[in-house]
Amino acid sequence: MRHSLKITDSSMGCTSSKSSKVYTELTIEQIVLLKEKTKFSEKEIREWHTGFLHDCPTGELDRKQLVNVYKHFYPQGNVKPFCKYVFAAVDTNNDGKIDFVEYLLQIAALSHSDLNKRLAAAFNIYDISGDGQIDRKELTILISALYDLVGENDRKGSRDPKNRANDIIARLDKNGDKKLNKEEFIAGCQIDSVLRHILAPTV
Repeated sequence: MRHSLKITDSSMGCTSSKSSKVYTELTIEQIVLLKEKTKFSEKEIREWHTGFLHDCPTGELDRKQLVNVYKHFYPQGNVKPFCKYVFAAVDTNNDGKIDFVEYLLQIAALSHSDLNKRLAAAFNIYDISGDGQIDRKELTILISALYDLVGENDRKGSRDPKNRANDIIARLDKNGDKKLNKEEFIAGCQIDSVLRHILAPTV
């Protein structure tokens, strides 16, 4: 089966950039590197690459297309807020586009058999400031984005994003700094499946 992005309109936003690395063909060196970094087989890497190019022939994925990808999986929700953070985390060279290597590294991280590594990848998306910690403001914003993603409209009382963020940090913050580091985030999600569903529904 072809590994496809399932983009509904592959003509949207597939623009080329001279400053981006466009992987329309994979070299042996690139395959070796991706096998090492992702643990995928060469066959799997080539299947992912074929699907990626089918949906984005120039070898680049922009934010608009990423929104289309998430709309396929969350048709009832507003995916744009969440996609903003996903895109920022995946676009590691900050060129405004996701190339195949960036895309596959994220796929590998979120599909890893080790739950710790999948949760670590989710944490990296949520760490908006990139300082290795998630504070109340970041968590409130992200819970709102997750609610939007799944079409959750009940945001009163304990379900209010700010109240929920305060509750989660109070439960998981072990060192008392009123923030969550990666270790606290992973440990909390491991032992509490309900919490994991709230913070990492895609993991």
